[in-house]
Amino acid sequence: MQILKYFGALISLISILSNPVLADRLKDLTSLAGVRSNQLVGYGVVVGLAGTGDGNTGITLQSMQSLVSRFGVTSEVEGLNGDNAAAVMITADLPPFTKPGQAIDVTVSTIGGAESLKGGTLLMAPLLGADGETYAIAQGNIVVGGLGVTGADNSSLTVNIPTVGRIPRGASVEKLVPTEFLNTDFVILNLHRGDFSTANNVAQVINNNFGADTAIPLDTNSIRVRAPNDPAQKVSFVSVLENLEVERGAPPAKIIVNSRTGTLVISGNVKVTPAAVSHGTLSVRVNEDQNIDGGDAIAIGEGAQANAGAAAVPDTEITVEEDVAKAFLFDAGVSLSDLVDAINAVGATPSDLVAILEALREAGALNAELIVI
Repeated sequence: MQILKYFGALISLISILSNPVLADRLKDLTSLAGVRSNQLVGYGVVVGLAGTGDGNTGITLQSMQSLVSRFGVTSEVEGLNGDNAAAVMITADLPPFTKPGQAIDVTVSTIGGAESLKGGTLLMAPLLGADGETYAIAQGNIVVGGLGVTGADNSSLTVNIPTVGRIPRGASVEKLVPTEFLNTDFVILNLHRGDFSTANNVAQVINNNFGADTAIPLDTNSIRVRAPNDPAQKVSFVSVLENLEVERGAPPAKIIVNSRTGTLVISGNVKVTPAAVSHGTLSVRVNEDQNIDGGDAIAIGEGAQANAGAAAVPDTEITVEEDVAKAFLFDAGVSLSDLVDAINAVGATPSDLVAILEALREAGALNAELIVI
């Protein structure tokens, strides 16, 4: 097969590909279509808690009653105590190609009023996939990184999150998730960030190393690559493929503004056309005060009354301070570094910087997309 003929030559070419400073491995830029983890979820009961459980919560007592009934024990809900038990949700990620009998980690989280899962044990619980099928069974002792303490006067101290814990290798896989990876004569590479230039570069690098028409870019995100049919050869092919180094296409010019934190990120391709910017600061200070006007108070004889003309008179002081406006000029094709240096030179705050960039965009002098998050 033509693809396999290039294997020997490819090994010697990997070390002399593009400059690693400008290139990235395919495994860092792409993922294989259909090769992904699957999310699992389940419901269970944690027992053995030191009085930090759900108490007499209905769902917990019903779950305990259902559990003991499996062993031939009949008990009314009123006869159960849930202080040492907690109803929990269980989540896990099932990695691709995981076989039955292998173990995966699980995360356990309370859904009732339990204060802590420290010292608890999860009883056997099925983990379901999106299709409702059982793919793993979870059980084991919970490791909790948090701590919670409550005093007699209802004062409390909580460190981290004691209501969430993990069980390392706490679930045994019971069912294999089917995949088409070994049943097709091709693989599809999906870019983490879609870009036509990068997709074209990926296809060119693969074709240069494996032969013409081995890779075909399908769209901005996907590249279809012919691969061997034999499973062993296919795995070897993908292992070499993912270590190829590809130069990414230059990203589009963007300016990202975080309005909550004032963070500003400007991509390296941002340029401006000739423009002049004037920036200054205007401060207006208003002080309100009250002056008492006593009027004409005259006393004549016994029982005379003071003049009632006294009143509070508002006294307002307004001060205006305006810094001298600073102006700077952008020449044609100004780069990112020049743009930042010029704006920093006038002492602009993040909010001032956003205002300047918005004005440049409205004036048609900024070639970047302004995104506010």
